[in-house]
Amino acid sequence: NFNRLLKLNNIDVELHTAGRYKRTLTLFGKNTEEGREKFQEYLNETHLLFKDFVHQMRPALDIDKVATGEHWYGRRALALGLIDDIITSDEFIISHMDLFNVFRVHYARRRKIIDRITHSTGSMVERLLIKWWQHVKMPLL
Repeated sequence: NFNRLLKLNNIDVELHTAGRYKRTLTLFGKNTEEGREKFQEYLNETHLLFKDFVHQMRPALDIDKVATGEHWYGRRALALGLIDDIITSDEFIISHMDLFNVFRVHYARRRKIIDRITHSTGSMVERLLIKWWQHVKMPLL
């Protein structure tokens, strides 16, 4: 953390919390052994909750083999039973169109009135110049 660097440069950091374990570790304040232990306890609890959830969703999965903190991509994840298939999002949507309503959403930002006027005016001037060049048979640049 940056605590020693801040102290070396006479920079004070104040951390305000509303409970003993509200902020167990910090990048800027002084960390204690008690804070480290509590933070590790939180991490272990979160990991157990994650493993339980994954095991509930995929009971056949060897949870101790895959819940190591590592991550796997593509074919390796498929072989381990972490994913069901490797397809694109378009393929997934198309394959499920008969089960769900699929909507296409398009968002267009509404232009300000001045932008619409200047754009229309610019297009009109451009068309007039092209007609004028064609009329006087001047080569386009």
